[in-house]
Order: sequence, then structure tokens, then C-alpha cells
Amino acid sequence: MWTYFIPIEVGYLSGTCFNIRREAELEALHIATAAVNGMDYLLTWNCKHIANAVTRPKVEAVCRKHCYEPPIICTPQELMEG
Repeated sequence: MWTYFIPIEVGYLSGTCFNIRREAELEALHIATAAVNGMDYLLTWNCKHIANAVTRPKVEAVCRKHCYEPPIICTPQELMEG
């Protein structure tokens, strides 16, 4: 059995702020971890829940509302093409 330590900022941001479907809770945790730790990019192949034109602006707004600069969320392919 694994024990995880989730900083309170990450838990709060992922659990109460992101309006992401229940099946995407782990993805919300990844986004919050990236934002709280000041990462520039978050690479994902999850276009259904994260890397899409509907979710990205919402995630960015929530991060900024809570004084975090959001990571640029993109697929590895998008990063390599840019």
C-alpha cells in the first residue's frame, strides 16, 4: 500500500477549485501540482479532460484566481511542433 503526502495547497486547488469531472480527479491533482510548484509546462495525452479548448481557459482562470501562474497544458506533439 502506498502512502501519499499531498501539500494542502495542491489538495485545495485540485479538490475544490477545478470543475473537472469525477473521473478526472487524478488529472486535476497533476494540474494543481504543476501550478503550485511553478512548472512551465504540463504535458498530457488526455485531450478528453485536460488538453482541450474548453478546459484550458477554465484551468488558467482558476489558477490565476488563486495567485498561481498556470502551466501551459499541451500534448507532447503540440510542444514539439511549436
